[in-house]
Amino acid sequence: MARSTTHSGGCLCGDIRFEATGPAARPHTCSCAMCQRHSGALTVCWVEFPAAAVCWTGPGGAPATYRSSAASSRAFCPRCGSTLGAIDDAPIVALVLGTFDRPGAAALKPLAHSYRGGRPRWWCVEIAP
Repeated sequence: MARSTTHSGGCLCGDIRFEATGPAARPHTCSCAMCQRHSGALTVCWVEFPAAAVCWTGPGGAPATYRSSAASSRAFCPRCGSTLGAIDDAPIVALVLGTFDRPGAAALKPLAHSYRGGRPRWWCVEIAP
């Protein structure tokens, strides 16, 4: 039987923590206006997991959410304000890579870039093979 991989992470203050188990899906970067506003960054790195594979383990429980579109809510820590990701109706939880304890893990490496046209011309995002 294959061993499942568990990725852990959390917010800046540590009140919201998570464990995401299983294979990461759709690791990508995004430069859409909504991601930019949500994160304060020109580009955000994301990875998705089925909602059932994400467990909120910190003392703060699940993150606070803001309904940002017809299909998704943005997740953040109500204590420190850290961006954590998006909780989709699909049910998918998309977590931002900067919140992972090991954001450089090979399984989390972005493979594509969404909304490339949303970035300023001087901002270069390159996804290496």
